[in-house]
Amino acid sequence: MQYIAYMQPTNEQILSMMPPQFGLFGLLFAFMNRLQAVGDSFYKEITCKQWFLLACMNLYSEDAPTANDLAETMGCSRQNVKQILDGLCKKEILILKQDKNDKRKQRIYATAKYKKLEKKYKNKEQDFLKNLFYGISEDEVKIVFQIISRMEKNLQEDKK
Repeated sequence: MQYIAYMQPTNEQILSMMPPQFGLFGLLFAFMNRLQAVGDSFYKEITCKQWFLLACMNLYSEDAPTANDLAETMGCSRQNVKQILDGLCKKEILILKQDKNDKRKQRIYATAKYKKLEKKYKNKEQDFLKNLFYGISEDEVKIVFQIISRMEKNLQEDKK
């Protein structure tokens, strides 16, 4: 019986085998899967998706966000945000409080436990990002940010 050795193709080989748009499309999925796996092993207390929600919370300096606000920021459904929030509330990292002006809304607030978690991982997160972006200039990061932002906008618009 003869065995055939299969090698994992490199990103450059993949790009040469198909149109670049298809290669990038697949690379984005593969990258997000790897990033989530690394993120899930990075924190002991929370998942990568929970971390992302907490990071998005930091974008709201005036009023505490609602689940709808976070869904918009995170690019996912309100139901998905509620599921992530439930886990963080059970861990007492976040709390929900009724809005003072609109009783139908619940605002999301960080707890002291969140502040401890943020302090615990601050240096480790900075080191991770430094390693993740090693050899990539700030200008290159900005270009990729602009490209992905344009792709995201294209998803939201009807292009016929």
